[in-house]
Amino acid sequence: MVNVVIADDELPAVEELAFLLAKDSRIGTIHRASSGAEALRALETHDVDALFLDIHMPALSGLDIARVISRFSRPPAVVFVTADEDRALEAFDLRAVDYLLKPVRMERLSESVRRICELMEAGQDGTTADPEVVTVDQGGISRIIRRDEIRYVQAQGDYARLHTAESSYLIRIPLNDLERQWADAGFLRTHRSYLVAMNQVQQVKIGAGRASLMVGDAELPVSRRHLPAVRDKLEATRLRPRQQ
Repeated sequence: MVNVVIADDELPAVEELAFLLAKDSRIGTIHRASSGAEALRALETHDVDALFLDIHMPALSGLDIARVISRFSRPPAVVFVTADEDRALEAFDLRAVDYLLKPVRMERLSESVRRICELMEAGQDGTTADPEVVTVDQGGISRIIRRDEIRYVQAQGDYARLHTAESSYLIRIPLNDLERQWADAGFLRTHRSYLVAMNQVQQVKIGAGRASLMVGDAELPVSRRHLPAVRDKLEATRLRPRQQ
């Protein structure tokens, strides 16, 4: 169970997030704080695994709190919850697990909890890993997205379009280069125009000389050339009964 602190100087925002988190069976105790100081006091008096922090709070901001706890020997995970899109770079510099934009959607919140659980499991094994991030330009603003948010990549000439659950981002790098760089991260070339995060595949359709992958609400083609590699990947991840 994940014990959390929610810190926001707006009480309705605290209660709304607490209501959503309480629906998640992985969440244990939920502590509420209306200021940064209250959040730090909660850390002193309770066993806390994760903090959900608003960035803009009087006196101690969410970023200030993250800087303070970064000096802890075993800091809790941090998720920033904000209406401000422009502070993501600072957030990930402070090793935030996630960066949620208000109003928070249940699907994205569930993803944040999943990441927290993964981080807790990694800590129990004595290993930790910072998430890989990608800098993208959108409307003249540099944004940071996590690579594990990317569902698939689509070739567009000398550019590549990164598709996440929420949006897509154009970067100036050929798909062939990304294929080489991201092979160890679970991305597989499935077509001359597509590179797919295989852990994001929800359904595979093979038949009548045609194959495709369902990734979110997109159906992506698998070319004949790349079908053997896709089959091998699927076979390697298939569950098998234990031999008696």
